[in-house]
Amino acid sequence: MRLLLLGGTFNPIHVGHLMIAEEIAQEFVYDRVVFVPSFAPPHKSLASDAGPMARLAMLTLALAEYPAFLVDDCELRRKGVSYTMDTLEHIKAAYPLDGKLGLIIGDDLASGFDSWRDPEGICKHADIIVARRSGASFKLAYAHRLAYNMMLPVSSSDIRNRIASGRAWRPLVPAPVRSYIEDNALYRRGEL
Repeated sequence: MRLLLLGGTFNPIHVGHLMIAEEIAQEFVYDRVVFVPSFAPPHKSLASDAGPMARLAMLTLALAEYPAFLVDDCELRRKGVSYTMDTLEHIKAAYPLDGKLGLIIGDDLASGFDSWRDPEGICKHADIIVARRSGASFKLAYAHRLAYNMMLPVSSSDIRNRIASGRAWRPLVPAPVRSYIEDNALYRRGEL
């Protein structure tokens, strides 16, 4: 099975995440996409975090209608700072693989890839696929492929800010995620 990984905080997961995963899986011919929610990302603070279990619940709800999408909570179970190399080793041991793993990173993170823990090891275990998110130019000294995915101007931080400030946000997340956010009063005013 050809596997593609998409990691992130998914705080909350939104239509942009789903579109990137589906487009890149089709473009580069992967059978499944494994979404890996991070416990504590090393290069990003978790502003107004809904909490790891709420993020996992929203991710599971969002992916229910996508049979080719899976959730692996290895980073949440491992706790601590989430390093990609540890996750790649887990995925390689946990799934029957056909060929090298694919790893999606956004163009907004690509220039900082050399500061990740063990970038050479990451490249040995996975093909790096850079997704267009911001459209910004980047420099990446490691072998990679650029995806030609649609850029949707949506981000989790914008969704959280929209919810907190009472602006429109509901079409930016899958319906079950919207219900979960509303039922649990997540990201409301004063929580940012």
